[in-house]
Parts: sequence; structure tokens; C-alpha cells
Amino acid sequence: MTSQTLSRYPAGRQARIDNLEEDVVIRYSLPCICAAAVILFAGESRPATAAAESYSVVKTAKVGGDGGFDYVYADVAGRRLYIARRGENARMTVFDLDSLAPIGEIPNVNGHGAAVDPMSNHGFTTSKPVVMWDTRTLKPIKSIPVDGNPDGIMFDPFNQRVYIFSHVAPYATVIDTTSGDVVGTIDLGGAPEQAVSDGAGHIYVDIEDKANIAVVDAKTRTVTAHYGLEGKGGTCAGLAMDTKNRILFAACRNPQNLVILGADDGKVISNLPIGRGTDGAVFNPNTMEAFSAQVDGTLTIVKENSPTSFAIEQTVQTMPSAKTLTLDPKTNRVLLIGAEFPPAPPRPPQGGQGNPNPMIPGSFSILVVAK
Repeated sequence: MTSQTLSRYPAGRQARIDNLEEDVVIRYSLPCICAAAVILFAGESRPATAAAESYSVVKTAKVGGDGGFDYVYADVAGRRLYIARRGENARMTVFDLDSLAPIGEIPNVNGHGAAVDPMSNHGFTTSKPVVMWDTRTLKPIKSIPVDGNPDGIMFDPFNQRVYIFSHVAPYATVIDTTSGDVVGTIDLGGAPEQAVSDGAGHIYVDIEDKANIAVVDAKTRTVTAHYGLEGKGGTCAGLAMDTKNRILFAACRNPQNLVILGADDGKVISNLPIGRGTDGAVFNPNTMEAFSAQVDGTLTIVKENSPTSFAIEQTVQTMPSAKTLTLDPKTNRVLLIGAEFPPAPPRPPQGGQGNPNPMIPGSFSILVVAK
């Protein structure tokens, strides 16, 4: 309504019209302002929510100590974390899985990794000889002579066996976790790295120097197939599995890819780039995510949207040298180990994973990645 139109009414009526117009403005403008404020607030909250859902290093425990390191192992049932330290003061170090407080050590154990059978309460390390200990007391029980050069290790709950992997023959030594007796060896056809079990009698092993995955019958201890990865991934050092959907995740160094394939037929489903120098992978069935740790200080996280759809969800900056990892499915935390080193000489884009320089004293750390 224009000012010319309003001027034709008497003063009293004009005042009532003015009041009515003001009331209409107030009644209709306040909801609009409130709605706009709600929209603005909602728009501002979305990035914060997305950030809260991202992974990051939520804790770094600088536990120090001398000696080389390789694998880290979470005993989920016993709530302990095992880290082997090699060298002159060789030992197995043990931490509380939740607080990362030190619990104890098993001396004179010069190994690479550990595995625990929660049913027998026996732990094992890939040393030579293999050391078997009581996980409740951390007291050694038995020394088990083995051939080869023990490196990787895996416990299979299917028949309570621990597998000791060597880069030279015999490539796999199988031990009964109750008695500690060697029950046999397996010719895998090449140098093994990480292995996984489907819990139903099948073992899958990265064969690092052959660009394939060996499939093993746990009952007969025989290789039933090799899944070739040529052209997709080579020098594969990490392996994880989605046992429900029967999918394998092979973390490879050259080319630097996470190769995703079917566990029953070896058919490649997808192939995604990762960082330099992977040395371990895990899969969390609670979140449907695969994780690959790299020596360049990155952790690649791949989301399984469906059994045929995969995508890189995030790359987390961790710590250079943090190339191995373990999963605590109870808390959905991923734990890595690393240390500080002086700068390494230049490396080829897809070659080399270690640092020839000595570790900076006291810098050895446990990293926790979580949301």
C-alpha cells in the first residue's frame, strides 16, 4: 500500500492501519529470521560434524627404549599389546592395550612379531628358536627349534595353530598352540609376508617375491591355489580380509596399490593407490574399512561401500617409519609403531622402505589412530 493511498483515510483510522502493518511485518518477519538462523547454524555445523568423524592420531605414547622393531600385535581378549625389540638387548615388550602403560618384558627374545592363542593362554614370537610363553605370567614355557629365518606370524583359531613365516625355506612352520609342538611345514612357493585366516580352514598368504597370494588348506597344510597380482600390485607386504563378504585386501609396494580381490576365485575387483613402503594391512568389520600403513608416514583408509564398491576414504598423516599396525576391534582403534630418524638419503619413487640411519634415542613411539 502506497503513502498516497494511506493519506486519504482519517487520522485515527490511519493510525490503526499503521499499527496493523507493523504487526504484520513483525509477525511475518520473525519466523523468516528464525528460519534463516536455523539454516545458517545447520550449515556451520556440518563441517564440524564431518571433522569429528575423520580419523586422526589421537594419542602418541613415546615409550622409548633401544632396539629395532618390526611388528606390533594386539591381544584383544587379554587387553595387551606386544612389540618385539631386536638387537643387543633383545626382548618382547608388553603394554596395556587401553592405557599403553608398560606391563612387563620377556627377556632374551630376539624376534620380529608376536601372536597369542587366547584359548590356551600361550604366546609365541618369530625368533629362532621360537619362544612360547604364558600370557598371564609372561614366563617362558618352551623354546621351539625351527628352520629358516622367522619373520611374520599368524594365529589361526580354526584349529589352534600358529604359523611362523620365513623368507627362505621352509616358508611356513606350523605349531600346535596347546603343546608347542611343530606339526609340519608348508612350501608356499616363495617368500611370505602377512597372512590371514577366514576361520573356516583357509589361509591366505602374501608371497612378496612372486606377486601372488597363496591359498592354503589348513587341514592338509597344502597350497591349493595362487592368485596372481601381476600388473596390479607387486612386492605385496600387507594382507587383510573381510571374512563375511570373502574379500582380500593386498597392500603392495610396486606398484603402490591396494589390490582388492575375491577370496574364493582370486578375481580382482578394484585397485586403489596407497603410499610408499606398506608393510601391513588390517580390516575392521565393525566399520567396513581396510587400513594400510606406509613407511612414508601415511595410513590409507579404504571404505567398503559394498562387496563391489570401494573408495579411498582418507589418508592420515602418522609418522615416518610407522609401517606396521594392529587393530583393536573392541575400541575400533588402529595402533602403529614408529620412531624418529635422521633424514634418509633420496629413495626411488616406489622403492625402499627403511631408513639406514640409526634411530634417535628415546624416540620410539606407539601411535593410536581413531575417530
